[in-house]
Amino acid sequence: MKALLGEISRRHAPNPPATLEQLDTFEQRVGWRLDPDLRAFYLHCDGAKLFAQRDPTFGFVDPAFTFLALSRIARARVVMRDEDTEQAGPPSWYAICEVRDSNYILLDVSHQEAGRYAIRDGYNEAFPDPEYCTRISSSFQEFLAGALRSQGRWFWLRGEE
Repeated sequence: MKALLGEISRRHAPNPPATLEQLDTFEQRVGWRLDPDLRAFYLHCDGAKLFAQRDPTFGFVDPAFTFLALSRIARARVVMRDEDTEQAGPPSWYAICEVRDSNYILLDVSHQEAGRYAIRDGYNEAFPDPEYCTRISSSFQEFLAGALRSQGRWFWLRGEE
């Protein structure tokens, strides 16, 4: 994670780091603990914009990936469907990153593998169908590495690489 976080600081637009108190408040609000990758990321930067264009008037615009600040992370069904019901999607999927066209990258906190949560594609038009909101990486670190190599493309989709 250290090299990935250094790259974010050098080449992208990170937010200031979250405090330990903010991490604690977040974990109490959502009812689950950040895994080591997410904890390292949020202690480095409380969200970040990757591949954003700098505009002199508006700051960073049109980022390919906008990793959400802890205060903005919520269940995907609330973020994407404005509903917190079983019909609106699984309670264990959380929106952690906005990508273009009202799509999201989702953290699946239903279980951990090797102490890490999996990442899913939050394809808006087919949400919450798991056939379309497929698992795209086994950890946040794996996803972040792919995003940083992607040149702003949706690297997990065929034909986008």
